[in-house]
Amino acid sequence: MLVRIVKMSFHEDKIPAFMENFDNVKSKIRNAPGNSFLELYQDKDNKNIFFTYSYWETEADLENYRQSELFNTVWSFTKTLFNAKPEAWSVDKLVSLV
Repeated sequence: MLVRIVKMSFHEDKIPAFMENFDNVKSKIRNAPGNSFLELYQDKDNKNIFFTYSYWETEADLENYRQSELFNTVWSFTKTLFNAKPEAWSVDKLVSLV
């Protein structure tokens, strides 16, 4: 399993637009082939910073999503709202306690 972590920082006045768009596309992202988990987090101290965590069955599944029309539409809109360059990590889950 591959975990994708994306850190995004938004202009404060753009946060409502991001949240509205995320609400509209979150189910589509979560239901992309190979995706088994999606969460959105907001930093407690800096409300401009958000993180997405998504679980992908394979690296190919993530890459297929990143090449999809859905991703292109979502990312084209989202990147216009940033106040800093986004950061992203692909990591392997080693341990999980639930």
